[in-house]
Amino acid sequence: MRRARIIGLLASAAIGGGLIAAPAAAQGDDGARCEAVTGAMFDASNVTALYVDADAHSGLPAYCEVKGTLHPTPDSSIGVVYRLPVGWNGKLLGIGGGGWAGNVTLMAASEGLKQKYATAQTDGGHPSTEVWNTSWTASPDAATDFAYRAINRMTVAGKALVKAYYGRAQDRAYFNGCSTGGRMALMEAQRFAEDYDGIIAGAPVYSLQVQSSAVLRNNGFAKPGAGFTPALLKLVNDSVLKACDAKDGLADGLIAQPRACGWKPAVLACKPGQKADTCLSKAQVSALETMYTGVRAPDGSWAQLPLSKGGETLWGMFINVSGGGTTQSTGGGMPGLTKLLFGDRQVDFSQLDPNKDVPEARASAFAKIYEATNPDLSAFFARGGRLILWHGESDPGPSPVGTLDYAKAVAKADAKGAAEHLRTYILPGVGHCRGGPGADLVDWLGALDGWVDKGQAPGTLIATRDDKSKTRPVCVWPQVAHYSGKGDANDPASWRCVAGAKE
Repeated sequence: MRRARIIGLLASAAIGGGLIAAPAAAQGDDGARCEAVTGAMFDASNVTALYVDADAHSGLPAYCEVKGTLHPTPDSSIGVVYRLPVGWNGKLLGIGGGGWAGNVTLMAASEGLKQKYATAQTDGGHPSTEVWNTSWTASPDAATDFAYRAINRMTVAGKALVKAYYGRAQDRAYFNGCSTGGRMALMEAQRFAEDYDGIIAGAPVYSLQVQSSAVLRNNGFAKPGAGFTPALLKLVNDSVLKACDAKDGLADGLIAQPRACGWKPAVLACKPGQKADTCLSKAQVSALETMYTGVRAPDGSWAQLPLSKGGETLWGMFINVSGGGTTQSTGGGMPGLTKLLFGDRQVDFSQLDPNKDVPEARASAFAKIYEATNPDLSAFFARGGRLILWHGESDPGPSPVGTLDYAKAVAKADAKGAAEHLRTYILPGVGHCRGGPGADLVDWLGALDGWVDKGQAPGTLIATRDDKSKTRPVCVWPQVAHYSGKGDANDPASWRCVAGAKE
């Protein structure tokens, strides 16, 4: 049986207070050392320490779990959790959240803990775990905390805690996040270049274009006759795969370059006398075309980001493809931000205007603190920072097009820096952070650590699935994997990375 014991409680540290000196790390008893470290929490209240024994079944080491609340301003309450393993590898790992929430769960920390990283997590400045609830943004401090401050303060306090607990500073500090965690990752690289030596940003929800895309996609399918049944989406997916799946040398249910796929929805348009469940209406053809091509705002930016051909069966995760309007994500939480984005103006989200409403939302004061769109990473690169960007090609939420747009913007701002400090990967057939028919498991942390700690710049990586049914090489973008025509398709040696079509 796993046992845990609470060994310390401290409710102190006045707002704005400094680092409280902690006793020197005790020799021998890890539990006593855990108790002593509570005094090292910076600008914190309600600090508790929990010593947790090793768990052979899960593979988790023994660790000291420290929880507290940080108060960088009087109205700010940033919940943080740190897990400090016995047998520490000398490195700190910050972990991002998801949706409109942080993530302080042990599940999120377990990968790092098993590798003996000290882990740092935050609730993002509000305790709600409802990922689509944005009501808490009514508090300006909570909005600022979630936008960028919580991750930074979590990191600063975490470094002080690590030093107090282990008696020395960390050798390296990394950050790993997907979705909202990917936005947090980019925010760290852009605003707080000193925080991390290496950063992993997966499927980053880094601008309000993700939310406006969600609303506009729902509205597109809600037009008369434009909705789809799962069977019709499967019909579309089968037709797309038939046309483009084998272009990478192997028909395996994955399209390596969806934006180079010439398939057109019109090939499935209904002919006179054809049954409706075997073809597409004019409204459905039009809706699909818009999903693939996206919608531009007047300034040329995306109001609705494109979706990838070949990922149609995953769309229902974030989009109401049946035409019923909104989904459980309520347009990515955008309607709950009405006051912040539009002030007192009433907006009908079922008729969201890409020419007026979307530009106004992105010009709001909230957007200025929330969006992580700045391509200037020169400060992060100058101190040797490394950034891995990655995205699932079939993601029905934030589009891989957005991630590629950001990678290209970084390279345009600093070509030499990007060449040396940035690597981008696109995973065919993979959904939002995980899932889909593609190989969705990659050792991103190992690749980053090898790059930062050993100077081994990552090249082709290996992606697998939990059930071991698929193994594929993942090439550094803009290269793509191409099957050689012989050998086991699950042997990476049967593939080679080739130049991809320009996109």
